Parts: sequence; C-alpha cells; structure tokens
Amino acid sequence: MVQNPQIPLVQMLRPWELQISINYDCSKAVYLQIADAIIEAIKNGKLSGNDPLPGSRQLAALLTVNRNTVIQALDLLLAEGWIVSEPRKGTFVNKKLPEWKGNRIVPTAFATITDQRIPHIVFDDGVPDSRLAPMNELARAYRQLFSRKSRWQMMSYSQEFGDQDFREAIRHMLNYKRDLKLSPDQLCITRGSQMAMYLTAHSLLKPGDAVIVEDPGYKPAWKAFESAGAMLLPVAVDRDGLRIEAVAECLGRFNNIKAVYTTPHHQFPTTVTMSLQRRLELIELSTRYGFTIIEDDYDHEFHFEQRPILPVSSYAHAANFAYIGTLSKIVAPALRIGFLAGSGEFISRAAALRKIIDVQGDNIMEQAVLQLINEGEIRRHLRRTTALYRKKRDFFDALLHKFLDGKATWQKPEGGLAFWVVPEKPVNPEQISAKLLEQGILLQPPSQFSFGAPAQGFRLGYASLSETQLEEGIVKFAAALTD
Repeated sequence: MVQNPQIPLVQMLRPWELQISINYDCSKAVYLQIADAIIEAIKNGKLSGNDPLPGSRQLAALLTVNRNTVIQALDLLLAEGWIVSEPRKGTFVNKKLPEWKGNRIVPTAFATITDQRIPHIVFDDGVPDSRLAPMNELARAYRQLFSRKSRWQMMSYSQEFGDQDFREAIRHMLNYKRDLKLSPDQLCITRGSQMAMYLTAHSLLKPGDAVIVEDPGYKPAWKAFESAGAMLLPVAVDRDGLRIEAVAECLGRFNNIKAVYTTPHHQFPTTVTMSLQRRLELIELSTRYGFTIIEDDYDHEFHFEQRPILPVSSYAHAANFAYIGTLSKIVAPALRIGFLAGSGEFISRAAALRKIIDVQGDNIMEQAVLQLINEGEIRRHLRRTTALYRKKRDFFDALLHKFLDGKATWQKPEGGLAFWVVPEKPVNPEQISAKLLEQGILLQPPSQFSFGAPAQGFRLGYASLSETQLEEGIVKFAAALTD
C-alpha cells in the first residue's frame, strides 16, 4: 500500500491539526478521499460551522497533490453543501450542514475523474519540460548572492514594482527584443502572469464594466476579470485570430466595454497568430473607443520558423495597452516571475494594489535570475531548448500525420508548445477525455477553454512528454476518435 504521510490540513487556523492520509492504491479517487476526510472532520467536530479552510493552492501544497484535484474536492463539497464560498473572503464550513448517509452519487461534472487510474501520460496545455530548467546554474547564483557581504540588504523590503536592477533588465529585453518603448515607470514585476492578470483586472475594471474575450480562450484570465465585477463578452476566433468585425459589433451594441483580452502571438488554445491587418484594426478600434488592449504574450520566446511577430503593444499607435508576460516558462514553471507593462499611471495603480496583497516580489530570486541573464545563461538555455522543442514539434506533427490523417485536422504551429487538434467528425469531448483517462492518459476537454458550448478541438501540449509517451498517447487518442 502506497500512502503519503499524514499531513496537517489546517495549520495556524486551529489549535489542533487535522490529518489527511491519501492512499494511492485505493480504488477511491484522490479528490473523493480529500472530500471525505474533510466531511469526517466536520462530523467529528474538528471543523465547525464558519471555520475557514485553506485556499486550494495552500491545500494542494500541503497534500502534495495537483491543485486541480483539490479544486475537484472543494467543488464537490460545495455542491453537497458541506462548505460555502464567500467572494474575496475564502471558503468556510457551512453553518447548516447536510445529512450524510455515507454514500453519494458523484455529479456528472466530476465524472471525468476516474477511481481506477492515475495518468502516466498528461497532455498539458503547453508547459515546458521542467527537466531542462537550468536549476544547477540558478542554485549556484542563489548561493553566491547569500555569500556576498551586502546580503543583509536583500533581506529588507524593496519596491512594490520589483527589484530595480531586475526590472531594468526586463525593460531592456522588452524594448530591444520585442520593440516596446517602455520608460522605467511603465513596468512592474509580478509573481507570475496570473498575478499580473489579477492586478490588471482590478486596476482597470469596476463592477458593471465589460471585457471582450476570445472564445475559446484562457479561463484563468476570465476569472480574474469576473473577480473585478466585469461582464465577459465572448468573441470567436478563426485562422487569423480574434474576429475584429465581431469586436466592432460588440462595441456598437455595448457602451461599457473597457478592455479586449487577446493572445495574438499564439492564440490560446488554438495556437493561431493574429494577422497584421487585424492587429492594426484592433489598435484603431482601441483608439476610437478608448478601451485597453490586454495582451497576454505567454510564450513569446518559443517561436521556431521566423523572427517572432512583435507584440500588438509595440505598435506606434497602440496607446491603450496592458502587456503581460512571464519568465516562468523560460526558466522553470515553478518559479513565479511575470511582468506587467503599460502607461505609468496604470502601472502605479497596479503596483499600489500589489503592495496591499504582496508588498514586494521575491528579491533574492529576481537577483539570481538577473545574474543568469547577465552571464548569458538564459540566452544559452533558450537556444538549447528552442532547438529541442522544434525537433519535438516536428516529431509530434509526424505522429499526427501517421495516426490522425482523415480523423482530425490541425495546423503545424510556428511556435508555442502545443497543437490544436480538431476531429473531422463531431464527437463528445467529455466522453473522449473520460475514455482516455481510464487508459491512463489525461487531456483537458475543450470545456476547459470554452465560454459556452465546448469547442470542437483538443489542445495537446507536447513539450514535457517523451517521444515514446507522445506516440502512445496519439495512438490511443486516434483509437478513441474512431470508437
């Protein structure tokens, strides 16, 4: 029997510790084990009505499980009435508890999680291979920083905009490599791109405002906008990216549109690149109507064919923009380093908000990464990984031709770390995902990217899988489409 050690669930919230033991050999799914352990704690009085629970990230870290597993457990507890969620406050034990008879019918929304198999192949949404991260070099830089006589200075508070030297290095990178024209007051370092998205949402939007989003698109960004009270207006994408004529139609119908969120370099999830004509039309609409273009350039560095297309935010007439990027995918996904660029006034508002929730960034890590930048290690790392990912992309494209010709369509992406594969015949995406999960293969169903009805396509990340895993996964995916 394989178990993880008992892990304290509610630390610093209660004078005693609640223990959860996860059995990975058990036929019961992990998320159900977590949910049932919390229910048992409520029944035994260890958790009482209105007691707070840790957030999903904290709980996932405590239990050493994927955050999505924790979210599944919490969603199930919410559905059954054991806990309640209060916006901007957190999740709490319900004061009025449901009856518990020791059995349940798992709702359809949770049926994609199997009780039998832990996936050995995961088609993520385009995550780099963390095994390639320059961890030895980063650890060396980290140790060297602590050995310096001035190390005490790193342990004090710094600016909410981020470490000044690191911020200047990122500004130079954006100006010289991505052709932005940023002054020092137009950039803020964040803990990953999702924090940048949250700061953008709450600095630009207020309840009642509207944001145009791509459909299919990136749901974590949508949640950030909704958390600021904004209404989402989905607009479709095609082979040239966001449909600008539909954006113009929305602008004619609604007078409360404050922003358009887009991923123009490699659209998420379809991987298409927004055409030059549409970029210019979007900028013209932004100037005419005064809305902000929120540009999420999440994988700018991973481009294989020609020089990367420059950001929309770099165009001379793009005055109203919020440009979001990340170094996490370049260095290592676990290192949360992102950045946010825009007007000086906007960045000041974002930095003031950031100071309320985080005070500052990780100064030591920022300086360690800065040392790798100055030594040229980041440039060498990107050169190595780009060559490897290009080779793996070509291998994956060959696999798709071998096993999916006539069953699905796709376009070989010029960059990015994922393919968008669309079945030739209509399929039930949830059933496909559930069937593959039973065989130990996890892929995200299109509902994870869709606003309304699920898109008829699958985003298959290839970078973090071996060639053997890629082939096994595609063979079984092809069989699932045929059945």
